[in-house]
Amino acid sequence: MAFLSREHLENLGLSEIGSHVFISDKASFYNPAKIAIGNHVRIDDFCVLSAGEGGIEIGNYVHVAVFSSLIGAGRIKLSDFVNLSSRVSIYSSNDDYTGAALTNPMVPAEFKNVQSADVELKKHVIVGSGSVILPGVTLNEGAAIGALSMVVKDCEEFTIYSGVPVKALKSRKRDLKKLEHRFLNSQ
Repeated sequence: MAFLSREHLENLGLSEIGSHVFISDKASFYNPAKIAIGNHVRIDDFCVLSAGEGGIEIGNYVHVAVFSSLIGAGRIKLSDFVNLSSRVSIYSSNDDYTGAALTNPMVPAEFKNVQSADVELKKHVIVGSGSVILPGVTLNEGAAIGALSMVVKDCEEFTIYSGVPVKALKSRKRDLKKLEHRFLNSQ
């Protein structure tokens, strides 16, 4: 994987770009002026970040793995220490599937019924490969989402979820909070 140089990163037109940022030269950015990226962030090959009016905000120590996408008109926020495994899709907008409206971006807005809502992943959230997160969802601190899950509702802190739609399975350890403190103090 080839990462963009600092010069290329600065020329992307992002609203903010931190230090120690590694973005694949195969990642795609749409509406970059609405995308803010913190420090110590890695975005891998074939990721798509398409920011709408609400924008995309990525905190510190975040990894977005290969083939992941963050798309929609609502705000998408990835807080510090969030990890998205490969092929994770986060949507802050959703078409109307009832048949009461037309769908797709080639149809004028007056004939569609797109719903948008903010999505937030709080600190230490991890999302397993192939999972989908829909508009209006908040994954509270330390929530863990198993692979191939569909997240349609908020998830409680330090709880492990899995399924379609997700269901809570069990509590998650909080040891990582102590490790975070030690890690940050060692910097």
